[in-house]
Amino acid sequence: MVRVLYFARLRELLGRASESIELPPEVSTVGALRTYLMSRGGVWSDAFAEGRAVRIAVNQEMVQPATPIGSDDEVAFFPPVTGG
Repeated sequence: MVRVLYFARLRELLGRASESIELPPEVSTVGALRTYLMSRGGVWSDAFAEGRAVRIAVNQEMVQPATPIGSDDEVAFFPPVTGG
């Protein structure tokens, strides 16, 4: 199982801070996980829609969509952070 964490706007929109997901065989990258989550429809589709700025970290390291994920990984999704 992959542990998935949601932060800031995503946590509020989705109504949860985390969940554990048994990955389907076709979900082997963080980009595929994002698409899988988007396929849930409703607020999930809006939260993870193409063009929506979402940062992703695997095991607390920033990654790109093609980064592979495995069953013991922790994947965090969060909006870009701006500061001043």
